[in-house]
Amino acid sequence: MKATKNEEAAMFECYRRMYKASTPSADFDKLVEEAEVNEQGQKVIDFMSYEISESEYMQILDDVIKEFKVKPKYKAQAFKVSIHLGCSPKFKRDETVSL
Repeated sequence: MKATKNEEAAMFECYRRMYKASTPSADFDKLVEEAEVNEQGQKVIDFMSYEISESEYMQILDDVIKEFKVKPKYKAQAFKVSIHLGCSPKFKRDETVSL
């Protein structure tokens, strides 16, 4: 299913917040701008070099979904999966949080 313009804007905002909150902190827009392009014409971001806590990761996801009104529930779940499988920073699990 193709993302709407609102969902695309929400995805970029989600990545911006996650990279800003990650260690090391980064400007997602700058990462995209400076990314190398692979053989398939895709920009490559070394997302495994950045880490965010699981609780912050989940809070940012929930906040962006709410702010951008990503609905209905199945679209919000698809949004979460897309972020997780996309170029989000890796996260370290909090002992008190469960997926």
